[in-house]
Amino acid sequence: MARDQVDLRPIERRDELVEWIAQGVRPRSQFRIGTEHEKFAFTLEGHSPVSYEGERGISALLAGMQRSLGWQPTIEAGNLIGLYDEAGGGAISLEPGGQFELSGAQVDTLHQCAAELKAHFTHAGEVARRLGIGFLGIGMTPNWRRGEMPKMPKGRYTIMTSYMPKVGTLGLDMMYRTCTVQANLDFSSEADMVKKLRVSLALQPLATALFANSPFTDGRPNGFLSFRSEIWRHTDNARSGMLPWVFEPGMGFERWVDYALEVPMYFIKHDDKYIDVAGQSFRDLMAGTLPGMPGIRATISDWANHLSTIFPEVRLKRYLEMRGADAGSLANLLALPAFWVGVLYDEVSLDAAWDLVKSWTAEERQKLRDDVPRAALGATIRGASLGEVAAEVLKLARFGLARRKRLDGLVGDETRYLDVLEDRLARGTTPAEELLKRYQGPWAGSIEPIYLDQAY
Repeated sequence: MARDQVDLRPIERRDELVEWIAQGVRPRSQFRIGTEHEKFAFTLEGHSPVSYEGERGISALLAGMQRSLGWQPTIEAGNLIGLYDEAGGGAISLEPGGQFELSGAQVDTLHQCAAELKAHFTHAGEVARRLGIGFLGIGMTPNWRRGEMPKMPKGRYTIMTSYMPKVGTLGLDMMYRTCTVQANLDFSSEADMVKKLRVSLALQPLATALFANSPFTDGRPNGFLSFRSEIWRHTDNARSGMLPWVFEPGMGFERWVDYALEVPMYFIKHDDKYIDVAGQSFRDLMAGTLPGMPGIRATISDWANHLSTIFPEVRLKRYLEMRGADAGSLANLLALPAFWVGVLYDEVSLDAAWDLVKSWTAEERQKLRDDVPRAALGATIRGASLGEVAAEVLKLARFGLARRKRLDGLVGDETRYLDVLEDRLARGTTPAEELLKRYQGPWAGSIEPIYLDQAY
């Protein structure tokens, strides 16, 4: 999760909320790619979760990374909870259970994404090894139980931990035991945003299937290929899901603002302190009538932070966030943005993708999303397997990347980052199914080998 916004300008009108999002519009020549990924830190000895405290804890890991990178620290209540590059080179932050997250810089090409990730793993790996820490790339903790997970000293997570059991059955698992990879992409107009949002929402189950990588819970198969995705179905339906109204006439920035205003808040942050307002209304904050806080009115920071606590399959802020994929190998971390850039940043591919999904009904989209956690590429829509649909969409992604013609010296264009997905389709399998084969075969029913097999 990126750093909280700091902008204390007061908000007085709904139009200001709309305008804040609309300021994300940028010309196509300035489109950028942002990536985020999470990974589990584990002890090399014993393969246990890494606590925040201690000489070999997450705090020490962050301190070592600060010395290595020279980035600025993010401090909360005296605790080091993240790092950021003042020059815009990205940020490192902590998820609730100590998941180590890189929010990458906004870059022009996938080649730059690759260079950024390789540099990150070099720095992180050198520091981590000295502390006896490794990193695991998978969508859900394979054998750590919820009660074993450490808690990071972040105020927002304390509030969310208290609130989650009130609105769903698996929200704490989402917070403490899952990891994702995400791509953040731009739009050139309100209409462009709407088209991209509709296409990416419809195809998000396809991304979930291609990157399915969370088949284990508590040390054994859980019956799913992406249990991380299933967890989201039982987290908080008021702030997650497939958003069928996005496909209705009248969709635009204003419609998103109205949706966000109906989502209950978690917190507000004043004077560097998180204040628990879970379940309360942002409209009341705007009006200065929030219970227990009379006269306190919303700021731009409050709005930006509130938007960051809404978790649909695709999220709109000043850019679009693709949120459907499990974390995985380095190749997967690069394939996810490659897939979405190829489909969404090329007009021909975007139009073709819209032609493919525009007649799908809300019921069909929802059923696909509900089926994918178990069936992955075996899920069906209109008589076609998702594997067949994926083959068609991957062609569009490859054509889109080829037309971008972003070359990397003598190595070639960006299409090579899709190779891992095309190989996956050719074999008709997913990362989760490959792990299950190893578990049932050479691993002989043990999870322990995963800490070598899936470590970065």
